[in-house]
Amino acid sequence: MAHTIFITMDDLEVAVQANAAFEGVGDHTVLVSGMDDATAILKRSNVDLVVLSGALHERPTHDLLVLARERSISTLGLVESTEHDPTVFAHQLGLTDWLAKPVAAREIVSVAHSLIQRRGLQSRTGIMGESAAIQEVLVKIEQMAPVSSTVLIQGESGTGKELVAQAIHDLSPRRSKPFIAVNCSALPDALLESELFGHEKGSFTGAAERRLGRFELAHDGTLFLDEVGEMPHATQVKLLRVLETKNFFRVGGVEPIQVNVRVVVATNKSLKEGVARGEFRADLYFRFNVLSIYLPPLRERKTDIPLLVKLFVKRLSEEHNRSFRGITAEAMQLLVNAHWPGNVRQLRNLVESMVVLAPGQEIRASDIPTDIQEEGTRLLPTITTPSSGTRLEGKELEFIFHSLVELKMQIEELRRRMDDQPSTRMQAIEIGPHVGYETEIEEAEAVLYRSGMTMADVERTAIEAALRENGGNRRKAAERLGIGERTLYRKIKEFEIS
Repeated sequence: MAHTIFITMDDLEVAVQANAAFEGVGDHTVLVSGMDDATAILKRSNVDLVVLSGALHERPTHDLLVLARERSISTLGLVESTEHDPTVFAHQLGLTDWLAKPVAAREIVSVAHSLIQRRGLQSRTGIMGESAAIQEVLVKIEQMAPVSSTVLIQGESGTGKELVAQAIHDLSPRRSKPFIAVNCSALPDALLESELFGHEKGSFTGAAERRLGRFELAHDGTLFLDEVGEMPHATQVKLLRVLETKNFFRVGGVEPIQVNVRVVVATNKSLKEGVARGEFRADLYFRFNVLSIYLPPLRERKTDIPLLVKLFVKRLSEEHNRSFRGITAEAMQLLVNAHWPGNVRQLRNLVESMVVLAPGQEIRASDIPTDIQEEGTRLLPTITTPSSGTRLEGKELEFIFHSLVELKMQIEELRRRMDDQPSTRMQAIEIGPHVGYETEIEEAEAVLYRSGMTMADVERTAIEAALRENGGNRRKAAERLGIGERTLYRKIKEFEIS
């Protein structure tokens, strides 16, 4: 299938080589040298990908990236090898992906096609987002889909675990066969076994006829077991046997039934902790955890919120036959600042209610429910210096870390305002363990914000404090910070923390 590739000519030699390589594989290309031409072409053409050959530090390139994001077009930047930290630079710029120069034209084509395929996957599955965490999820889906191994999907409620399971099935060789979903927490223990394996007529009171279970219905396809952490021990034993032997007995049956089913499971709990507490079988946990995907909560990928909101507004206004221009900047900022305990599901439901109930043609701050407005506008916590002999406990450090994340947005906004007010100076802010409330704590270091520090500096300081408090144990440090282990590992590597 031919694609339309948009290539900037800021680095003419690279642009010409890339153009020839794309045309060599049958793609259509558009070479542009000016922002006016670029804007006009992007607005009127169906472009699949933008390749930025150079001038990544210049303002026209930033404007082009904003336009590409608004139109949900992936961007591939060719970064100079002299860039101090190209990964951080590409992330700050908002590139979907990047390659360091010098780079072979065939590699540009290969990465470009992968990005286009990934964007198509997002469109088909609804797993939307430009954050590094979501791009990592999409890459894993592509890697895991072709095989038949069991997959464990972990994440809070509302993060889209079933969407991921469906995507794995849709990209797999089993795509033409059934995808069967079971919510293990929605069924009483006595019925779950029958639901999974079926039953014979007369096997128990009320069994008036034979009934096929979900394993049989999913034969040659995919069985998705949601909230598997709620499964009773007796069913865990039988499920483990099915996964190992590929056969089972219906309730009340005497003949073994052979099945070919790929099992994908999901949980909003830590199965590893469940094993430690004796609530979940260790052998079943290891059998589930062949391949795993972690879905981050929305509060860990707030940069995706504007994209999700605009997408939901567009889809839902069409669905409800309402003419909407979109959402105001003030309203969007309130949504970005909110905590979202219900994650993407909560955000979508809120946008739908506003699309239905908002009196005007755009969502304004006044249309947002009061509780969300309060989250989005709450002030920074009262800050005091820690007394000697205090200790920073988990909840306090988690609260501080999330406060620091919110502090980032407010600092950036202040800096933008300060551009027009050179005389304004920012004061150092010391963030200690007493953050707006009284509590009994011992032995703590303050996390200090000083004028000129970036959010990366503040994050690094918080992470180093958490690691020190937990003797370098990364799992415990991640728990204290209220973030996933993968996120912590990524931050440790990014900040080069020993």
